[in-house]
Amino acid sequence: MIVYLDASALVKRYVAEAGTAEVAALVRDAAAIGTAVISRAEVAAALAKAARMKLVERDRAAAALAAFAEDWNDLIRLQLGEAIVARASALAWDRGLRGYDAVHLASALFWYETLNEPVTLATYDRELWQGAKASGLVPWPAKLP
Repeated sequence: MIVYLDASALVKRYVAEAGTAEVAALVRDAAAIGTAVISRAEVAAALAKAARMKLVERDRAAAALAAFAEDWNDLIRLQLGEAIVARASALAWDRGLRGYDAVHLASALFWYETLNEPVTLATYDRELWQGAKASGLVPWPAKLP
C-alpha cells in the first residue's frame, strides 16, 4: 500500500493522541510513505502550537519535533513546483479547500498519476478527506471521527 500522510496524520506519529495507534499501524503496513515538503513546516507549527496551548509539555513537543526531523529523510518528499501549485489553486476553488490542504491533495494526486497505483491519503481533515475521495484517492481512515 502506498500512503500519503498530510500533517494532521503525521503529527499523530509523534504525539500520543486519538488516532496515534491507527496511524502507526497504517505506516507499518505501507510499502511507501510520502508527503509534500510543506509538511515539514506544518508539523513544526502544529507541535509549537500544542506546546503554546499547553496541550503538550514544551520539552515533549521539542522531542517530538526532533524525532520527526530524524524520520524526515525516510519519507518520500514530494516537491512543489508551479504545476502542483496551479493544480492546488484549482482544487482549492473546486473543492473548497484551504491552501495547504489543496497542496496536499494536488501532491497526492500527482503521486498517484505518476505511479499509476492506488494512493491512500491519510488525513484527519474532513474537507481534505472528502476531496481525496472525490478525486479517486483512497481516503483514510475509512470514517472520520
